[in-house]
Amino acid sequence: MTIRRYRASDRPALFEICVRTADAGADATGILSDDELWGLLFAVPYAERHPDLAWVVESDDARTIGYIVATDDTDAFEQWFRDEWWRQFAARFPRPVEAVTREEKLITYGYQRGPGRERNAAAYPAHLHIDLLAETQGLGLGRQLIETLFAELRRRGVAGLHLGMDPANAGAAAFYERLGLESLPAEPGGQAYGIRF
Repeated sequence: MTIRRYRASDRPALFEICVRTADAGADATGILSDDELWGLLFAVPYAERHPDLAWVVESDDARTIGYIVATDDTDAFEQWFRDEWWRQFAARFPRPVEAVTREEKLITYGYQRGPGRERNAAAYPAHLHIDLLAETQGLGLGRQLIETLFAELRRRGVAGLHLGMDPANAGAAAFYERLGLESLPAEPGGQAYGIRF
């Protein structure tokens, strides 16, 4: 397995990997009426806006089986997400009147995103999403992806990075703590980590 830069041809794999890891690290296929919603929120827009901050794990048989995507400026990214990215999906995902179901809450989250909403962005301006299929886990590839991204962010002079995660994903929390990330304030029901460069 090798780590390489993201290519546009990896886009379908980002959708697949995102949904197959979206339920606190487990497969979320079929949980929502449209499986692509996960990727449209948490993976593909990062690769579209910042292909220079996206890397994938490629298997020995040339499948894309993991990724890391990021932004080096959360507020600028969230403004682009609100003003350009999400509005193109308004007809596909109309804003719910009230968010009761998991799907309605995710769609509402898409509409609520924008600059100034992330409390950790000032001190930790970058943020990431990383997902690895089960076959890649435990091989050190997640650490390699994170270290590759961190090296590039340091090269750019970025002050720090934060990330949010589902607190039910205990394995991910342990992974981030092993990498030296520290717990940060988070929204109710969420968990956040950060690191200063």
